[in-house]
Amino acid sequence: MPENLNQQPPKPTFLRRALSVLIRAAVLLALLFVLDKLLPSISQHTQSFVVAKWQQLSLLQQELPTESSLPSPLPEQHLTDTWGAARSQGRTHEGIDIFAPRGTPIQATTQGIVSKVGDNTLGGKVIVIVGPGGAGHYYAHLEDYADISPNDWVNAGDIIGYVGDSGNAKGTPPHVHYGIYIDGSAVNPYPLLQKN
Repeated sequence: MPENLNQQPPKPTFLRRALSVLIRAAVLLALLFVLDKLLPSISQHTQSFVVAKWQQLSLLQQELPTESSLPSPLPEQHLTDTWGAARSQGRTHEGIDIFAPRGTPIQATTQGIVSKVGDNTLGGKVIVIVGPGGAGHYYAHLEDYADISPNDWVNAGDIIGYVGDSGNAKGTPPHVHYGIYIDGSAVNPYPLLQKN
């Protein structure tokens, strides 16, 4: 048997391995640079998505709202516990209605990430914000939205929309329907809100 068949191939030197890693890193950076220049909108969207997911993970680590821990979405308006009241089609009210003049600014009750800005059949113009503990804060029957979009970060007190009567509330006195959902189930927001 020839001698060279039993020999192990020579191990790459440290210098050769380091050079290989540097070349791969340079190629990857060059590729990322080219993609960033060619597709800036995708880059911004990706960055926004990554930041939103990081913020969402941070929110999940925080405590859920507790009794009287949240400011009212309409601080100057009287709060009434309308939770559980009868609604059309055999439904019960899964939130509270806070009445105010049409166009009154609605404030976020919590910090969080805007999950939805859009329409649905019952709520009309709605906004959903995911807050601490993953609780969903639902604002419905809006007249209009403030300048917010999905994945935006909001703080408690930020204006998110304006009181109206959209959706199945058309023709009723203007108000905001405010609901809170924890693990997909509605909970009564009234005890969680601070009263004036």
